[in-house]
This record gives sequence, structure tokens and C-alpha cells, in this order.
Amino acid sequence: MQRAVSMVAHLGLRLKVLPSALGRPLSCAKDVLRRTPLYDFHLAHGGKMVAFAGWSLPVQYRDSHVDSHLHTRRHCSLFDVSHMLQTKILGCDRVKLMESLVVGDIAELRPNQGMLSLFTNEAGGILDDLIVTSTSEGYLYVVSNAGCWDKDLALMQGKVRELQNMGSDVSLEVVDNALLALQGPTAAQVLQAGVADDLRKLPFMTSAVMEVFGVSGCRVTRCGYTGEDGVEISVPAAGAVHLATALLENPEVKLAGLAARDSLRLEAGLCLYGSDIDEHTTPVEGSLSWTLGKRRRTAMDFPGASVIVPQLKGKVQRRRVGLMCEGAPMRAHSPILNTEGTVIGTVTSGCPSPCLKKNVAMGYVPCEYSRPGTPLLVEVRRKQQMAVVSKMPFVTTNYYTLK
Repeated sequence: MQRAVSMVAHLGLRLKVLPSALGRPLSCAKDVLRRTPLYDFHLAHGGKMVAFAGWSLPVQYRDSHVDSHLHTRRHCSLFDVSHMLQTKILGCDRVKLMESLVVGDIAELRPNQGMLSLFTNEAGGILDDLIVTSTSEGYLYVVSNAGCWDKDLALMQGKVRELQNMGSDVSLEVVDNALLALQGPTAAQVLQAGVADDLRKLPFMTSAVMEVFGVSGCRVTRCGYTGEDGVEISVPAAGAVHLATALLENPEVKLAGLAARDSLRLEAGLCLYGSDIDEHTTPVEGSLSWTLGKRRRTAMDFPGASVIVPQLKGKVQRRRVGLMCEGAPMRAHSPILNTEGTVIGTVTSGCPSPCLKKNVAMGYVPCEYSRPGTPLLVEVRRKQQMAVVSKMPFVTTNYYTLK
């Protein structure tokens, strides 16, 4: 456990106050934790397990957090993300149901194409972020956050019942699969050895069902949350260990845990729900206006549209921005100040960037301070230090798109 303590200390986190971004050590966990189908596999490979969103998950393995992070950027890493909620929305009115809950144009999706979207409430707040794929098999495949599992499932099930009572043809199934994320520049090369499909024809945010290293019925989606090329593989639980073992036989692949996943997504400028966005943040404030479908903006037919759409043309009080600084790392809840020393905002996520050798963070500031290059101050350990508003992503993303 000591190496896990060292890693957490490197990230500037203390085990007694370990935030939801990385979980709690198991000794602090009072509730019974759920286990993924790979739990014993993680232990056998030196996984340091922590509590995260009600699950026991590896925060790191035998390699250091930084080594895992850099390996993902240079080669590829395997992450267990089986804690995510996977659902199928079925029936002729499946698009109607999903568009009653999210801001995206689900109807425009081509077969096996997906998009990142947002559940919103009537006040315009973000209830969760999720990926919706319109499958060629005639259902919507939805992946949303483990921390919002109960809330998201209740939201979708409630809307299913409501529409069913009105005579609509729609239903919901929870998918009891494991979910593995293979991420990094060599991920497709590694996976290609185990599939018959030509992965060159599977661009970013598209999906297909295929046999993977002898495991049939896997859904492979070209996506991930690291900023690198890669896939997420929804695999029947009984085949999860076989698939993970087969992938690890390639020397390009190493296991990685929550710590590397968190710093990778932060370098890529990607939000962590509950930290960078929440029910009190609108898509416009969160710099996620691009998730709003053009047709949906015009129709104003999604939850919170009366609040969100006017923000697109008007001013919002605050915006999510990227920040960079040298010196002590910025952390969640660190105050952001203008150069006169007045507190104007708060850091929501922060860590040292293993790739840039600088400290990176996200936070919220008033619009007049949101332009890249704007000098600011951040208070870290009761000391003020210089920071600058920076464009995101901090590290260039490498998603695979067909040219």
C-alpha cells in the first residue's frame, strides 16, 4: 500500500481527504464495494485497490503513476472501466426518449455512430455526461458515469415508464458486460491482431460488434477518455479475464489505473463529472456548447433549453478554463485570484502534467478573465503564485479520424 500512498502524495492528494477523482483506500471504505469481473486479475497483477464510486478499482499497479501515464502516451495501456453504467434503449421511440433527456441530436447519428452528450435538468444544469451510440442492431447503446449510476438509471427508467404510459414503444436494459479501455497510439495495432474487422475503417466515435481474441459478442467503440487513439470494448463478463490476458501478452500493453486515467484526461482537457461539471453548471459555462445539437438549439426541446440557449448569445457569469503554472501544483478548491489579489474563481481539477513538466488545472473564472494568455494568481498552500489561462487540451489529442 505504501507505493500507492507515494503515488497519491505525488498527485498532491492526502489519503485522509482523498477526493472522488481517485477514490478512497479500502481501509477507509465502510460500505460493501462492488467488484468488476477483473477484481482477482487486478490483485494478481499488483493492483493497488481503492474505493471509487462504490466500486473496488485499481488506482495503480507495480509501475509508478507517471510511468503508466507516459506509457499510455507512447505505447498503450489497458484500463478496467467496468464500473461505468452500460444500458440499451430499445424500441421504435428510443430516439424520442433519449432526446427528451439530452442536449444532442441523436436522430442525426448514422448507424454505429456515437456522440458525447449531456443529461440536463430544467434549470440548465448538467446531470451527467454520457456517450450515446446508435447501433445498426436497432438500439441505442449508452455509457454513463458510475458515480451517477443510480441517478442516471432512475432518470432513464422514469422517462421509459412515462412514455410507455403514453403508448410509446420503448424499453431499457442494463448491460451486464465488463468494459475495457485500450488507450494509446499503438492500441489499434495491438487489437488488430485479435479481430477480423479492419480497424482502419473504424474511426473515432464509431462502433461495431465483433469477436475479439476469441471472445464473441464484443462491442468495440473507437473512443476513450485519455486524448489518445484507442477503443472501449464491452465484453461479456465471462470473457473479460481471457480478453485482458490476451491483450497483455503484447509487450506494447501495460495495465493502468485510476491515477493515470485522471492525469491523462486532465491533460486532454476532459471533464470529470462531480468536479469540473455538475448540476449547478450549464453546458455553456462548462465550455461544452459544442454538445448542443444545431436542430435542438433551434427547437429548444431539451431540458433546460430556456436557460441554456440564451446563454449561447448572451453572457454567462463564468466559464471553465485551462490554467498552467510552475511551482506548487494547483489542486481542486484552490482559489483563483486576479492580479490585484481578489478571489474570482476556484480550481476544479489539477495535477502536475507528466508530459509537459508543468502544472495544469481547470477552473471557473468570470468571462472577462477567460481569454487564453490572461495572467492570474492561484493560492496554493496559502501562498499566491502566478498562473496563466491556457487553451485546452493541454496536450494535443490523437483521435483517429478518416482523412
